[in-house]
Amino acid sequence: MRARSTDDPSVVTMINPNQRHRRAVITALAVSLPVAFLASAGASTAAPAAARGQNAAPSVAAHLDLGAQDLPETRNVTTLAPGLTRTSITRGTANPDFSWTAEVAIPSTSADPDAPSSALSAEAPAHAVADKLKAAGIPARVEHVQSPQLADAGGDLGYRVRAGAFATKADGASTAAQVKAAGYASSVIYTGWDGDAGTSENTRGPWNLEVLTVDPKDYRGQLTSSFGPNLEDRETTSQLSAAAGALAGVNGGFFTMDPKAGAPGDPAGTAVHDGKVLSEPVGDRPSLVIGARNESSIQRLHWHGSVTAPGKAGELPLDGIDRVPGLIRNCGGAGDTPTSLPLHDVTCSHADEVVAFTPEFGATTPSGAGAEAVLDSDGTVTALNSTRGTAVPAGGQTIQAIGADADRLTSIAAVGTHLKVDTDLLTGNDKTFKNSATTDVVNGGPMLVENGALNVTAKRDGMVHPGDNNSFYYGWVHKRNPRTIAGVDAQGRTLIVTADGRQTKSLGLSIKEAADVARSLGMVNAINLDGGGSTTMVQNGQVVNSPSDAAGERPVGDALLLLPGRKG
Repeated sequence: MRARSTDDPSVVTMINPNQRHRRAVITALAVSLPVAFLASAGASTAAPAAARGQNAAPSVAAHLDLGAQDLPETRNVTTLAPGLTRTSITRGTANPDFSWTAEVAIPSTSADPDAPSSALSAEAPAHAVADKLKAAGIPARVEHVQSPQLADAGGDLGYRVRAGAFATKADGASTAAQVKAAGYASSVIYTGWDGDAGTSENTRGPWNLEVLTVDPKDYRGQLTSSFGPNLEDRETTSQLSAAAGALAGVNGGFFTMDPKAGAPGDPAGTAVHDGKVLSEPVGDRPSLVIGARNESSIQRLHWHGSVTAPGKAGELPLDGIDRVPGLIRNCGGAGDTPTSLPLHDVTCSHADEVVAFTPEFGATTPSGAGAEAVLDSDGTVTALNSTRGTAVPAGGQTIQAIGADADRLTSIAAVGTHLKVDTDLLTGNDKTFKNSATTDVVNGGPMLVENGALNVTAKRDGMVHPGDNNSFYYGWVHKRNPRTIAGVDAQGRTLIVTADGRQTKSLGLSIKEAADVARSLGMVNAINLDGGGSTTMVQNGQVVNSPSDAAGERPVGDALLLLPGRKG
């Protein structure tokens, strides 16, 4: 999708950078922009990261702060509408130093016989595994893994065991089979996806990124979100974009995929659409907040929900909205097990919960044991069911309760009773988040850039898993993966970025590199959105990046969409 026909009238051939009117070329519909030309045309040139300092005010760099400083970089800018551009960035070249290798799963040294193997361990167990592989004739090696230091995580992660170096993934199959015969699991991975500390500055790439820039001063369309016909089903970004007639679209926030973790497609974090709260936050993880005039901000929101009835003492805490009671994807709620803190890609549980459902959830609410009150548009209880699972009335809602909370709900929700249901989002200073009919919120995490400075809060936002030998952190934060990023620059423009990854032709970004990219694009506040196989950008219904899933474009929970302006 990235290639353009040479006879496309929207493509402008570069003129000599020394010509007097070169600035006019930059404003054309589509321009190929080498780094040197950007600098000569007046783009600010960034100093190396060490010279700038992490707390210096960001500016739009002449090139991405990604890999070696001298890498070739080309930017192609396309104007989709006044105030809306898409910039395709290619950076770096194929690197002959990278290879495929077999990475060995190291058995746990825990007394628990069911403890899983992991990619990392302490030094002694790693050497013990390597020695056994060497004894079996396999050229194993032990590597010390050190990760870039983030605001609250990083540093020494442990030791990994690898075997061999291969030109292709297929070439590593025989060594992986030998490792298996020796009693260990392994996977053949590409060393270009490593995010080890001290290597990024010398990495040659390549990388492919797409950037949507929305200027609220000039864009007369609408920046919004969409989850499709309902919350509990998934659609691809291109399907959501096409259904809305969007000029462009990008995948949005984290969502549930496995039915064992809840309803597939349901947001796993804050979601607000057209001013209506449809999913509660995960702790206080950051979100992208979109206002009435296409202005955006990054905010940490948290939750206070309640159900009250007149004449009844106290209030019934409302644990969530539009999700399966008892299953909390990414955790982060009071009383959740095993933790009330955010814990990414983990499904916590809670035996006693109260959850509200809106008509946006789907045709029927989740079924099962418990109680469910059906409320009309005025909040009056029209039915009180002794089991869960029913249709939500148009304009109304239902309240489900499980465990001990089922009796508590039944005690206040007699038919004819008026219930007051509060689904409040709170700001960092515990004030009620004020939203309008055009407010949208899409969840994300971790924070990448805050007030112009790098501030990657991986631990606070749940990307550090206690007790797993740093294996989740190693794969999700430390290694390069496809990423989707959203943020706001000093001019108030919203930038939404996709970076392809898990490919040899595009390495992807570690979370630290994602923060560096956001900052070098001029973002003063930025967060990571859902990534991996979800990372997708669409223009006029066509996918313009290279999603990493083998099956192609992944169905997602929601998307950020750029809708055209009104005609006439």
